[in-house]
Amino acid sequence: MQYSEKVMEHFRNPRNVGEIENPDGIGHVGNPICGDIMELYIKVKDNIIVDAKFKTFGCGAAIATSSMVTELVKGKTIDEALAISNKAVAEALDGLPPIKMHCSALAEEALKSAIDNYFKKQGEAKMRERVEQALAKIRPSLQADDGNVELVEVMEDGVVKVKLTGACGGCPMAQMTLKAGIGKAIKQDVPDVKRVEEV
Repeated sequence: MQYSEKVMEHFRNPRNVGEIENPDGIGHVGNPICGDIMELYIKVKDNIIVDAKFKTFGCGAAIATSSMVTELVKGKTIDEALAISNKAVAEALDGLPPIKMHCSALAEEALKSAIDNYFKKQGEAKMRERVEQALAKIRPSLQADDGNVELVEVMEDGVVKVKLTGACGGCPMAQMTLKAGIGKAIKQDVPDVKRVEEV
């Protein structure tokens, strides 16, 4: 099996190895047949991938394709990155042996998985912002009775967790306030919310 010089260079001296602290997206993929596992991390600013790093457990071709995909994706918009195919990764490495093309497919999958994770996080962040806006409308009436509510967590399944504080925390009517007041107001403003729970 013959590898190109570029494959060997990216295998011997891989670019962008490691993790990104507080990544905007993480992709985890693996191939159970050959045992290759890839993790790809991306950092996005203003819809542009400004950094990409990887951790790969696998053969030389898996490491080289991981290295190359991180090089190809930097400076690209999200849409441009989504257009990067396994064929483009293999071509950038001056080709791969046919038996190793699955490694470039794994690199493409890792990139798309990281971008999917980025989109998911963006959706959760937007939902959290909308829930916070809904709570801001409710707070004055709670504060009038020396109570308050804090947003604890917005779960991906549409469950919102809140903490009742002040007079609301020990009030015997807390569950009614939660369901009829807080929960209803949040669901009205943020229809994606399925349930509001107290922690």
